Amino acid sequence: MIKNTWIVILLIMPLMWSCSEFFTSAPAENELLDGPMEGLSQAQLTTFIKGDDAFGEVFVPGTGLGPYFVTASCAQCHPGDGKGHPTNTLTRFGKMNGGVFDHMIEEGGPQLQNRSIPGFIPETIPSSATGISRFTAPAVTGLGLLAAVSDQTILDMADPDDLDSDGISGVPNYQVPPAYFTPLDIHIPDSEGRYIGRFGKKAGAINLLIQTVGAYKQDMGVTTEFDTEDPINHLESDAQLADVPDPEVSTEKVNHLVFYLSTLKSPIRRNEDDPQVLTGEQIFKDIGCEACHKQTLLSAFNSISVLSEKEFHPYTDLLMHDMGSGLDDGYTEGTALTSEWRTPPLWGIGLSKDVQGGTYFLLHDGRAKSLEEAILMHGGEAETSKNTFAGLNESDEMALIKFLESL
Repeated sequence: MIKNTWIVILLIMPLMWSCSEFFTSAPAENELLDGPMEGLSQAQLTTFIKGDDAFGEVFVPGTGLGPYFVTASCAQCHPGDGKGHPTNTLTRFGKMNGGVFDHMIEEGGPQLQNRSIPGFIPETIPSSATGISRFTAPAVTGLGLLAAVSDQTILDMADPDDLDSDGISGVPNYQVPPAYFTPLDIHIPDSEGRYIGRFGKKAGAINLLIQTVGAYKQDMGVTTEFDTEDPINHLESDAQLADVPDPEVSTEKVNHLVFYLSTLKSPIRRNEDDPQVLTGEQIFKDIGCEACHKQTLLSAFNSISVLSEKEFHPYTDLLMHDMGSGLDDGYTEGTALTSEWRTPPLWGIGLSKDVQGGTYFLLHDGRAKSLEEAILMHGGEAETSKNTFAGLNESDEMALIKFLESL
C-alpha cells in the first residue's frame, strides 16, 4: 500500500510542477491602485464595499443608461481605479462669446454624449463650437485626502502675480456651486460666492459629490436627486426622452459612491530607497518640477478620521497653471484661461500603463505615450523646467524617469 502511494506521488509531482507555471502570486499592495485606506471601521468598510459595487455597476437602458451617454459604468473609464484609455475619452466643447466662455448648454454642452441607446441618435459637436478638448479619465485613488485639503492651504500656494519671480504663478479656479452644494469649514468663497474647484482636468468640481453627480449625468446619462435632468440631444429634441423615472439612482447609492471615492487608499511608493530613484527625486526638485507638483500636503480636520489632519504626498498644488499654446485646446471651465490646467497629482503615475493596456496615455487627453513625451510637451510656466530636462545627460534623465515610475 505504501509502495503504491509513493508511485502515485511520483506520478503527480511532475504534473504539479508543470501546473505551477500557470499560477501567479497575488500582486503586491504597492502594485495596485484599488483598496480601502487603513483604519476604516467595520461599518465604514461595509459602506466602502457598497460604494465599490456602485462604482462597478454597469447600467443598461432599463436601469437608467442614457439615452445619450459616453460609458455604461464608472469602472469602464477608471479600470482598476486607475487612468482611463483613449477609447473612453470624454469630449468637452464650447465657444467664446463676448470674452466669456459659453458652454453651449442649449446645444448639448458642455460634454459630448457620443453614444446612445437603441432608437436614439448620438450627439455631435455643434459646428459653432470653437473650443474642443478631450479628457482622459484620471486615476481616482487618494481623492479623499485631496478633498480634505483646506482652501486656505491652496490659496497659500497660489502666486498669481509671481511675486517670487520664479515664472510660476498658480491660481485657484473658482466655480459657481450648484444649489445642493453645502460648504464645509475648509471652503472659502470669493467675493462673488464662488468656491475653489479641485477635481477634474480644469478643476471644475468643488468636491467629490459634485464630481460624482456630474459623472453620473454627463458620462452615463444617469440622473440623481441632485440633478434630475437627463442629457438632451438638442439636434433630436428639446425634451427629455428617457423612459426610466427620475432619479435613476438613489441618494443612498450616491453617498456610498462618494464615500468609496473618499476612502480609496493613496498610491503606495515603490523602490523609494533605490539610489537611482533618490537621485531622480533630487533632479525633479532641482529642475523646478516641484514648484507645481508639490510633494507634500496636509489635510484639515475631517469627520472621517482616516482623512483628518494627515500629511500625504500627491505631487500637486491643486492650482491652475498656464501650460502654453501647445496645450491650449480653446476650452475652459470656471475662471481659468483656456491654456490653464490643474496640476495633476503624480502619485500612482508609475502604475498608469498597467491599467492602460501596457502603454502610457498621459497629459489631459492622453496624447503623450511616455513620461519623456509628457514632460517635453509642457510649456508656458513649465517651459524652463522642460528645457532643463531636455538638456539633462542620459544618466540624469533615466534617474528622473525612474523616480517618476516609483510614484
